[in-house]
Amino acid sequence: MKRVGNEVVPIYPAHEWEIVEERFQVENNLRNETVFSLGNGYLGMRGNFEEGYNGPAGTSVEGTYINGFYDTELLKYPEVAHGYPAQSQTMLNITNGKLIKVYVEDEEFQMVCGELREYRRTLDLKNGVLQRSLVWRSPAGREIRLEITRLVSLTNKHLAALAYTITPLNFTGKIRLFSALDGDVQNLQAEKDPRVGSHLKGRVLEVVSRKIDAAGGILYQRTKNTSFYLACAMRNQVQGPRTKVETAADQHMVGASYEFQAASGESIHFFKYLAYVTARDGETDLCAQAETLVQEAERVGFDRLRQEQQEYLAAFWQQSDVKVKGDDLVQQGLRFNAFHLLQAVGKDGVTNIGAKGLTGEGYEGHYFWDTEIYIMPFFLHNAPSISKALLKYRYHILDQARARALELGLTRGALYPWRTIGGEECSPFFPAGTAQYHINADIAYAISKYVEYTGDREFLA
Repeated sequence: MKRVGNEVVPIYPAHEWEIVEERFQVENNLRNETVFSLGNGYLGMRGNFEEGYNGPAGTSVEGTYINGFYDTELLKYPEVAHGYPAQSQTMLNITNGKLIKVYVEDEEFQMVCGELREYRRTLDLKNGVLQRSLVWRSPAGREIRLEITRLVSLTNKHLAALAYTITPLNFTGKIRLFSALDGDVQNLQAEKDPRVGSHLKGRVLEVVSRKIDAAGGILYQRTKNTSFYLACAMRNQVQGPRTKVETAADQHMVGASYEFQAASGESIHFFKYLAYVTARDGETDLCAQAETLVQEAERVGFDRLRQEQQEYLAAFWQQSDVKVKGDDLVQQGLRFNAFHLLQAVGKDGVTNIGAKGLTGEGYEGHYFWDTEIYIMPFFLHNAPSISKALLKYRYHILDQARARALELGLTRGALYPWRTIGGEECSPFFPAGTAQYHINADIAYAISKYVEYTGDREFLA
C-alpha cells in the first residue's frame, strides 16, 4: 500500500493470483526488482530486466544468488576482545545468466530510452513464472513487440529458463540478439549497514575457465577466500531466420550473437536454459554436470519445464492456499507471501532461509532465529518435510555451535549463532551476537513443535 494525498491505495492492482506492474517507473525499479524475484530455495534471481539496465545510478541492483554459497572477509575492530567473530560471511552475487540483449538494426533496446507504447509485467503466483510484454519504439521509429517468460525451476533446483519472442511491427530489417553469461559481478557494498549490503569489496568470484560455441557456453569460477567452486552453463535455442552467428568472450564473460533478417509481423523465438552447480552440492566435475543439466533441459523444452512448474505449484497450493472472501487485496497478499516463502526456503537440510530470502543482499544472506519462530510454523502446517529440512540444518551446524560455546567459556552444550551461513557466528555486533541465548530455546521449541505435530519421534534419536 502507498499513501496518495490523504488516501491509502494499493501499489499493485488487486489480482487474486498475480502481481502486475502496468507502468514502468524508474523510481520504483528497485522495489519491483525485489517483488518480481524468482527462486526455488537454492537459486534466486532478482526481477532484473534481461537486457540489463542503463537507468540512473542507485535505481537497480543486478542479482543472482545461490543459498549458502558465500565468501568470507576478516572483520576489523578498533579493539578486539576474546570471542569477537573473526570473519564475515556474505552470500554472493553470482554469474548473471539471464542476460539477453536485443539490437534493432544498430539501436540497443533499453527500457529507459526510446518509447514504451505498451507495457505489462506479471508475477504469476499460480504457475510460478515471470512474464513481461511490451511494445518498444526505438529512437529511429522502429517498433518491436517483446514477449518474455522466465522461470526458476521448482522441480530441479539447478535450472532456470527463459522464453523470448521478438516481433518487428513496422519494419523489415536486421535484428541481433546477444545471449551471455556475465561473471563480472560484485556484491552491493554497504560496510556500515549490513541490512543493506556487505563488507565485501570488489570482485570476489574469479574465472577459472570458460567455453563458448554457437549453441551455448560455460563459466567455471572460484570464490576468493573460501575457494568454493561454481559452474554456470547455458544453452541457446533459436527458432527463426538467422543469418549469422558469432561468439564472444573476455576474461569474465562468454556469449553468442544471433543475427536475423526479420520481416514485419514475423516472430523470432529464442529459448535460453541455465544450470548452476557448486562444489557444495557434492559434485566433482561441475562443468560436466552443469552442461548435462542444460542439455537435458533443452531436450525436454521450455513448455515441459513450465508444465512441471505448474504441476508442482498445483500440489503446493492445494495444501497451502488460504481463501479469503470479499477482499482481493488480502487474498493477493497472502498468496504473494506464501509464494515467496516457498521460493526462499532451503529444502536440502544444509541451508536455511536468509533474512531477505533470495531476493537481495540485505543482511548478507544470513540466517537468523526468525526461521524457527516465524517461518517454520507455516511449513509445519503446509509442508512438514521442509520444516524437517530446516531443523536438519541446525543439526548440520551443531559442531560449530559446540565450538562457539567453548569459545565463550561454556564447558558443556552448544551456543547457536545469531547470524550465520556456514555455522560460525559472523555478526560483528558483539553484544547481540553473544547475548541472544534465546536462540537455543527457539530451536528447541521448534523441534518440540515439529515432533508434536508430525509424531516423528525418530528425529530425536
